[in-house]
Amino acid sequence: MPRLGIHQDFLQDLIRLERPVQQKVLDTIKKFEQTVHTGAHLEKLHNIRDPRFKSIRIDLKYRGIVLVPEQGDHFTLLRVDTHDEAYDWVRHRRATVNMATGHMEIRDDAIIHTAIEAMSHTPVQAARPLFEHVSDADLIRLGIDDQMLEFARMLTDVAMLEALDGKLPQVQFDVLFGLAAGMSPEAVWNDVVGAAAPEKIDPDDLATATKRMPHKVALVEGPEELMQLFDRPFARWRVYLHPLQSAAAFQSYSGPAQVTGGPGTGKTVVALHRARHLAQQGGRVLLTTFTATLTRSLAESLRLLETDDEVLSRIDVLTVDQVARRHAGKFTLLRDEEEKEIWRRVIRRRNLDFTERFLAEEWRQVVLAQGIASSDGYLRTRRVGRGRRLGPLQRAQVWRAIAEFEQEMADNNYRTFETVCVEATRALGELEAWPYDHVIVDEAQDLHPVRWRVLRAAVAKGPDDLFIASDTHQRIYDNRVSLGSVGIQLAGRSTRLKINYRTTEEILAWSCAMLAGEKIDDLDGSQASLTGCRSEVHGEKPELYGATTRNAELARLVEAVRVWLDAGVLPEEIGIAARSETLGQAAVEFLRRVGIEVGYLSRDKDGADGQVRVTTMHRMKGLEFRCVALIGVGANQLPAPNAVTPLAEDATTHANDLQRERCLLFVACTRARERLHVSWHGEPSPFLNLASG
Repeated sequence: MPRLGIHQDFLQDLIRLERPVQQKVLDTIKKFEQTVHTGAHLEKLHNIRDPRFKSIRIDLKYRGIVLVPEQGDHFTLLRVDTHDEAYDWVRHRRATVNMATGHMEIRDDAIIHTAIEAMSHTPVQAARPLFEHVSDADLIRLGIDDQMLEFARMLTDVAMLEALDGKLPQVQFDVLFGLAAGMSPEAVWNDVVGAAAPEKIDPDDLATATKRMPHKVALVEGPEELMQLFDRPFARWRVYLHPLQSAAAFQSYSGPAQVTGGPGTGKTVVALHRARHLAQQGGRVLLTTFTATLTRSLAESLRLLETDDEVLSRIDVLTVDQVARRHAGKFTLLRDEEEKEIWRRVIRRRNLDFTERFLAEEWRQVVLAQGIASSDGYLRTRRVGRGRRLGPLQRAQVWRAIAEFEQEMADNNYRTFETVCVEATRALGELEAWPYDHVIVDEAQDLHPVRWRVLRAAVAKGPDDLFIASDTHQRIYDNRVSLGSVGIQLAGRSTRLKINYRTTEEILAWSCAMLAGEKIDDLDGSQASLTGCRSEVHGEKPELYGATTRNAELARLVEAVRVWLDAGVLPEEIGIAARSETLGQAAVEFLRRVGIEVGYLSRDKDGADGQVRVTTMHRMKGLEFRCVALIGVGANQLPAPNAVTPLAEDATTHANDLQRERCLLFVACTRARERLHVSWHGEPSPFLNLASG
């Protein structure tokens, strides 16, 4: 009986097609058994390199490319595109079998041949061959075939290899990249190729080679199984682990380790797979981050990845504050306005020349961040990150104000989120056993030092204790920390990811331009960089729209959302974000009035399936959508005036606040996979990269 395999890459094609075309694709696949028997629509292709590729008709405009093996009845649908684009894709491609893994590979012969030709005509220089330290025998053992071996022997610079990522046979590229990065052939075998190769590999048996790839090709029988596969293709793609990411996810480390990278490079996917991997080995795992919205997203993705309830029971998905509250006893959580009022009373009683905001930040960013417990300690400390100079007398005044504030907190059993963490750290240190074997931190750049101390106290120091995923370009809260100061030493155990698997190159490049010239510190105190971060996926440029009034801006938003819905994008795959909750709620009401189903994401509530998601830019952190609309990106709204310390009060904090607001916009923009709509009313935000929009 003929069987049709659906290649993982095809899922990306499907979600980009308009809804009527998607349905035609599904109808074509459902009829595949009959189609194969009768020969209808399976068309021979001319002027191509591999005659085993055939075309299947979707409609007059669209074609599918199917790999038809010379023997057997296992077919693989590789691509769906317009007639001309599909033929352009297949013309120079060829299917082969990797002799190390036994898996089917798709290669573009023309690109490889062109690269070899270009290097062969390049003047000979003194540069050393990139793989001179690796023998031919090792390269062949790792699955490098004759054509790729010729290519590899000409390489002198890893940049030449990186430029062809996505265009070479993927596993062979990963092998070469691993060797170029300094991995030994044995390490590459274990982390890229696989620990066990098939006993016998037939280089001509594509059907068997395809069956060995359940992670890349899903074989379907019947319409019910087919519809299950396509029910949520966007979610399935969201948890796919690229081979280049697998080393970071599954490697064993001697201590705390870190994975960094720009937006969409797969840090969260690595964290999810690592949590699952460690739980499968029997460990008690904490998968944590800063916001409740993101923990719900992590939990949902984890359930897509793992169905074994026993494995899932060993993974706690909690915010750091939720972990802290489990160990901090009973207390009353102080609301923001209540805290401000206490600071105001202290200022009035002591007739101080400080604002409540300055004192609150001095307390959080200096006293709590450094764990200072005495006036002597405060008088001697370096106030890193604080721009306003304080003399000895002023420091004494500030310390007395802080002591009075903390005393009123204690008298009323009040806690802030930070002091809950301080108490929890102390309680965790008194336990006889640690609650977790492994702690995995996503979006780590936004954690305050007191939260890092909670995590350090929740797991014993040792192999695979802490795993950290971060990108300080996405820091959207004023929490700056050097991990060494909170007892976390990375000691070179860091991996940087460069390839964006989420956002198109057009959206990524436009968004990155907003951060050009910004100096952003990493978690180890060095300068972070987006250099080399790129996407191999292309699409439309961001759409920018300036309106005269808020209603005119929201009317244009409705137009954009309707275009996306009509193109087949599901409502829940559309995200709308505003800097303020007020504008976000206004957008919800506007959309509802015109009949668009919409839900607002809040701290405690997610939108339902069938609803467009609306939220603040802060709550967009860690989420992703096919299409994103950012509204209210105007000069009077971003940067938000109440989020920026006046320059006269503290120049350093003022600059940090502006950078944080700029990073917030960057984060929101890079939540989009395929379409980005940015709008404002009045004057545009000074952060916007209007020149290239």
